Amino acid sequence: MKRLVVLSGAGMSAESGINTFRDADGLWEGHDVMDVASPEGWHANSQLVLDFYNQRRRQLIQVKPNLGHQVLKQLEQQFDVTIITQNVDDLHERAGSSTVIHLHGELLKAQSTRDSNLVYPWVKDIKWGDCCELGGQLRPFIVWFGEQVPMLDCAIELVSQADIVIIIGTSMQVYPAASLAGFASKDCSIYYLDPKPAVNDAVAQLSNLTIIKQTAVKGLPVLTKKLSDNFKDN
Repeated sequence: MKRLVVLSGAGMSAESGINTFRDADGLWEGHDVMDVASPEGWHANSQLVLDFYNQRRRQLIQVKPNLGHQVLKQLEQQFDVTIITQNVDDLHERAGSSTVIHLHGELLKAQSTRDSNLVYPWVKDIKWGDCCELGGQLRPFIVWFGEQVPMLDCAIELVSQADIVIIIGTSMQVYPAASLAGFASKDCSIYYLDPKPAVNDAVAQLSNLTIIKQTAVKGLPVLTKKLSDNFKDN
């Protein structure tokens, strides 16, 4: 069975109604990114950070996976599929995808500020005073700017071993995630779905890259048929 790796970003979830956070002027829901997505922002105004992610969490609970998420689940019938996502929502999981790796954390989990290994399922608001068993304040389980990306090495290994890579809903401009496609082998078939594709120079130069100017909902059903035809004997 061919190994297929999906690299998904904010555009994938946008079709379910989830805000992409980053506005055209670079602000995140009206906030400077460093105010709500950095350790410095947390220490400067923890309540602001909690409120920001509490709002995102409430919105997430109200939306559903879209057709694109569902098609990725269906691909498991023919391929060994792993999804590596920059998204912090659980829409891939809710659509039934078996293997999902979150590079930037998960909105429906909370993390101890005293011991980062203490992580809890969390669907309600995180309030000041919510603590782990060690007494440490809980924070969103999100990889903020300036923090290490724990799953990056695992993601690199998976991409390097892939037969097929599909990039959806991400411009691949934010590092280190933007570097992942460059680890694909020269024999790997790479497909990039985006209505307004804008890739970094390293990705644009890949000879095995096919660009599909469609959203996930419109483009994935078409791509699935193409993959089924091209790899039906494998």
